[in-house]
Amino acid sequence: MKVFKKKGELTRFQILAEIAKNQPHLRQKDIAEKLGITVQAVSENIKSMTDEGFVEIREDTVRYHITKRGIEKLKKEAVNLRKYADEVVETMNTYKSIWPAIAREELKKGEEVWLKMENGTLYAEKNESSASAEVLYNTLKGEDVALTNLKGTIELKTGIVAIIKLPTINQGGSRASDFEKIREIYKRGFDRVGVMGTISKAVIDKLKISPDFEFATPYATVAASKRGLNVLVFAVGKMTNSIARKLDDEGIHYTIEDVEK
Repeated sequence: MKVFKKKGELTRFQILAEIAKNQPHLRQKDIAEKLGITVQAVSENIKSMTDEGFVEIREDTVRYHITKRGIEKLKKEAVNLRKYADEVVETMNTYKSIWPAIAREELKKGEEVWLKMENGTLYAEKNESSASAEVLYNTLKGEDVALTNLKGTIELKTGIVAIIKLPTINQGGSRASDFEKIREIYKRGFDRVGVMGTISKAVIDKLKISPDFEFATPYATVAASKRGLNVLVFAVGKMTNSIARKLDDEGIHYTIEDVEK
């Protein structure tokens, strides 16, 4: 199937589609912004398609219009693109999705097992739960097991997040932090601890708390929470806002604890 074999054919197709959808009130700048290409590239392609009779510029409006020939070209390429996409989807449907878990006991190929998420790790065992899968290969206890044909829903409650908002260096940094309050928060018990910023590192060092992650903290916090883990995050000043926005986007419950003296 011929689908945009020549260089630039996809771009021409997209430009022609934009002209068809938005005519007559359309500018080259609008197309460039929509497709993420330069205005010059749009201009050169429109000139080429005008010369070939796919696009015309009417003198009374100075706007772009798709011609009958252009419509036929657009339809033909759209049909070919849809057929190609259908073939890709059909091919991908033949692939098995494979998931890893930790085997709680010795498992045999083809055996049905049950899944549980504990402390952020997925386990496969023979005790029934709300989700099951099929074992792909013989696996010993404690090894990573390959699973396919997942069924049901893994029982998982999203963890909560507590954000400790620390003073900025201009506000006094760690010296202006209420360590007694921080200790009380920490004693509530958390599965993972994350830090953001130098002052956060100074504070946890003073408290002899070992962090689980120090980089890409907002993303790590979301991932841990979605696996059912409760997370404590140390953040400085406005850094609190960046992680709070990420949690809001993911619908994860959190609290912010201001610990400035």
